[in-house]
Amino acid sequence: MSAKRLVFIHGMYMTPRCWEHWVSWFEEKGYHCAAPGWPGRDAPPAALRAAHPDPALGALTLTMVLEHLEAAVRKLPEKPVLIGHSMGGLAAQVLLQRGIAAGAVAIDSAPPPGVLAPSWAFVRSNWAHITPFKRQDVPVVMTPRRFRYTFVHTLDPADQAGVMDRYVVPESRRIPRESLTRTARVDFRASHPPLLLIAGSEDHIVPASVNRANFRRYARGGSGSVTEFKEFPGRTHYIIGQDGWEDVAQFVRGWVEANVPG
Repeated sequence: MSAKRLVFIHGMYMTPRCWEHWVSWFEEKGYHCAAPGWPGRDAPPAALRAAHPDPALGALTLTMVLEHLEAAVRKLPEKPVLIGHSMGGLAAQVLLQRGIAAGAVAIDSAPPPGVLAPSWAFVRSNWAHITPFKRQDVPVVMTPRRFRYTFVHTLDPADQAGVMDRYVVPESRRIPRESLTRTARVDFRASHPPLLLIAGSEDHIVPASVNRANFRRYARGGSGSVTEFKEFPGRTHYIIGQDGWEDVAQFVRGWVEANVPG
């Protein structure tokens, strides 16, 4: 029997609501699920958008997010499998090496420091929150145009607007900038519990090439730990919600069942 406790970690511009379908799907199959929000992400997205610019959000760092998530995971009665998306995928990688999880799945994971696979789509998608020409203490708002390009460019326009209205919130500029520092460092040579990296072939903000480079760093590290990679064709950065998300969830379930001991 594989691990039956899952912790879902959302990424930037999102709240735990982005995992609503996954949590229900896995709970129906007997899993114990939790989806802790980052600090300040307990309110509905509409309320968080209305609070812009929120000084507390402007001060939020990746260190604070990781400490908050680690505290939540350590309160659980057993080590869970971490399932993170985007910056949440990077958080899952970092927390996995801290020894608090039985395994991890990093979906469209933001790259750890030193993982490079430059592309125009990556630069264009990320520039708005990493530009040095904006004050760090002022949160960044995701515009409809940028959201279409970075998350949902293959969806119909009506669906794009609906997804943005239901899920998207302002974001701290400090988080992605700190992800470039030793705070997000991954020791690719160290042994670790099983890890699955997933990419979407049409992802702009974290292109599949970045995810492959991430995986190759583990492979070159030579730890001997279970580390696998899967790319899903036709999937954008909204891979966890666009049509066919159930196929991704089913693959994750099968991988967890096969690789993570209970």
